[in-house]
Amino acid sequence: MQDKVWIFDTTLRDGEQALKASLTEDDKLQLAHAISRLNVDVMEVGFPVSSPADFRAVQRIANEVQGPIICGLARAVSKDIEACGEALKGAQRARIHTFIATSPLHLEHKLRMTLAEATDMAVQAISQARQYTNDVEFSCEDAGRTPHDDLCYVVERAIAAGASTINLPDTVGYVTPDEYAAMIRYLKVHVSNIDQARLSVHCHNDLGLAVANSIAAVQAGARQIECTINGIGERAGNCSLEEVAMIMKMRQDHLQVHSDIRSEEIYRASRQVAKICNMPVQPNKAIVGENAFAHSSGIHQDGVLKAQNTYEIMSPESVGVPNNQLNMTSRSGRHVIEHRLSELGYQGGDYDMDSLYASFLELADQKGTVYDYDLEAIIYFNQITDKDDYYQLQFVNSASNSQSVASSTIGLSIAGEQRQEAATGNGPVEASFAAIARLTGMAVEVIEYNLDATGQGASSLGQVDIIAQYQGRTYHGAGLAADIVEASVRAMIRVYNIIHRAQQVSSLKQQQRKAG
Repeated sequence: MQDKVWIFDTTLRDGEQALKASLTEDDKLQLAHAISRLNVDVMEVGFPVSSPADFRAVQRIANEVQGPIICGLARAVSKDIEACGEALKGAQRARIHTFIATSPLHLEHKLRMTLAEATDMAVQAISQARQYTNDVEFSCEDAGRTPHDDLCYVVERAIAAGASTINLPDTVGYVTPDEYAAMIRYLKVHVSNIDQARLSVHCHNDLGLAVANSIAAVQAGARQIECTINGIGERAGNCSLEEVAMIMKMRQDHLQVHSDIRSEEIYRASRQVAKICNMPVQPNKAIVGENAFAHSSGIHQDGVLKAQNTYEIMSPESVGVPNNQLNMTSRSGRHVIEHRLSELGYQGGDYDMDSLYASFLELADQKGTVYDYDLEAIIYFNQITDKDDYYQLQFVNSASNSQSVASSTIGLSIAGEQRQEAATGNGPVEASFAAIARLTGMAVEVIEYNLDATGQGASSLGQVDIIAQYQGRTYHGAGLAADIVEASVRAMIRVYNIIHRAQQVSSLKQQQRKAG
């Protein structure tokens, strides 16, 4: 009889902390739906007390996403617990995850308190969290550098206070697999009430050991792994969800454990996280990298042709890597598009067919053949484009050559009013950005500009990601088009729309404060 290992996804909490620009509420909701399709057991979606925007995002996900347990993070502080409880009220199943540091280093330099004082705070926080939900998780921050007997003392009291999950994080990615496994085994022997809680592990990848440490902990008796899609997270990142899920699937014979992850959803979730978070996946990344199922060696190619398992221990289909052989053109009907999307794992509720098909036809006219990766890109960019946006692109007309300064004319609909402006620059993208700044009356500073292709060859779509700053805040915009200048313009307009929404929220708060 194999034991189940719970998968606790923290892409939207720990993963988001590593991003150069915070995700919008809509971005988080879109990712939450993608993560829920993986069939994770728990989804940690934010730190509600950290900001009003994070509170609203957690609240919206709790109200709208079904399936996983929805979890919020809280320090062992009363206001944090209260914010978590309020944000999670609408969830079918909710968990509050509270934590406090336990290592001598953190206690002395960060908290400036004794282990007993920190433990008392933890017990009080757990008791308060139990007023909102019976599902309370407690983490001993920096457990990897905490003496084992100190951990036993804290954990025993935390369980007695009502914590049903105990997390033992390697917060700084310091320990090795044998050390981590020894820590788990020590607690299982020396904590008298350990059978009343599930042991969880949360590993960082500073030394490249996050996955190895997590698997070692499972072998020692832990039954929850905290991880992120693509391994994104603080510093060098977190334990990679797709890697531990496939290790347990492919090596059930050895590990004698399993997870409930729908592995065929892995690739699509990975792509969505990479796009929305503006964090491309390295080509040699295990499971989801571009080269994960590529064979260049003649010996390897010959072996795979004769028997796939000579050089592939899992099939691309097992993790949802799409087959890009079915090409679609402007002559393809809606039913073909629906069928192909169904084969890629998308359901009717994942997209609006009218807007999708219109975008498909426009793209097919431009590049002739549309591929699976094009369809996925269209879905994503249709989802992040709101028809009611304050700024909407009407047209872009740019010109440049080696003999003259580039120029660009931009047409925007601003709050429904049609306007246009022209500008010049060192190139058509710079000229376009200058025209947008004139139209909006706001000049944002572009601090990072990235161009990527969604497919292969000259007909690939151009995806532009921009990190920009305005009045001390950082924003991320993404744009997609067959033309690079248009993709850049769409990314910048996305930035301006996010700024506008942030200004509206700020203005509303000021009005409420005055009224109150």
